[in-house]
Amino acid sequence: MKRSKGYTMGEGGTFSKRERHRMTGQIDVSSGTIGKRDVVEEYKPRVSYYMSKEAGDFHYGEAFYMTDRVMTVSFHKYNGDFFPGTGAIDETGSDMGKHHTINVPLKDGINDHEYVGLFKSVIDHVIKAFRPSVIVMQCGADSLGLDRLGLFNLSISAHGSCVRAIKKYNIPLIVVGGGGYTVKNVARCWTYETGLLCGVELPNKLPSNIYRESFAPDYSLHPELSGKVANENTKQYLEAVRTNVIEQLRYLKGAPSVQMQEIPPDIQGFLDDHNDYYDDLESDTNKEGKMDRTIRRANYAEYYEDDFDNDGEGGGIELEV
Repeated sequence: MKRSKGYTMGEGGTFSKRERHRMTGQIDVSSGTIGKRDVVEEYKPRVSYYMSKEAGDFHYGEAFYMTDRVMTVSFHKYNGDFFPGTGAIDETGSDMGKHHTINVPLKDGINDHEYVGLFKSVIDHVIKAFRPSVIVMQCGADSLGLDRLGLFNLSISAHGSCVRAIKKYNIPLIVVGGGGYTVKNVARCWTYETGLLCGVELPNKLPSNIYRESFAPDYSLHPELSGKVANENTKQYLEAVRTNVIEQLRYLKGAPSVQMQEIPPDIQGFLDDHNDYYDDLESDTNKEGKMDRTIRRANYAEYYEDDFDNDGEGGGIELEV
């Protein structure tokens, strides 16, 4: 855990998939979800949670789907079949949390310029509308180009530009890691972003150490990662997504009026009382067919032992589920 001038970074936090009341993927502990809950309960009345991921989809935000104390914003790959099948732009929260979940669904191959431009525009509108007391930012590295599972074209520099953009708001900030399946690039990315948060400019050439050969052949902090996947995001599509987000924010009646109220001492207990409602909501979603998938896409690279057993070639396979 790194701390610097109001910023905290825990690189290993939120390393893959879970919801508030159950596990949904490989990892069963989420310091990101637990940390946001603790911030809401003990310290801050309004929390903004920003997810910058390719393979993350929507599962992290589900922990706060029914509260207006947390505004969740997720930038992710979405095609309806990608795990876990949620994250559509019209999934905006429920109960008290209606309009407090912002999904930014993206298609394969998005590049640096498009991603960073959309990110800055969306986040600026969210901060002005919600006025958070603290920001939790989850930096999933599977949005980088050449990721074993991801299909975006982001460079490490562009990924870091999103962190830099959030830092400029001078709002207390917690930064956690996330997914990422090309380990050497995950290490590069989080090293670079730790430097950004600490105000340290790191050289591109990696220093000599026992792990240096893992970063061959370029031995650099910023290898070429972009442009390997065809970009399916048109200007018209990205503008439609941006416009939809801005329209959704119009439903907010300013920031939640908690300044004149005592912060609930046990927000987690309150949310636990809604478990039956939450489960009913999920059941209804299944009936409507949003998550009723008989076949989903999976990438060969989703299952591997190390960096060398599989280069992710071959695209995907059809899995019966």
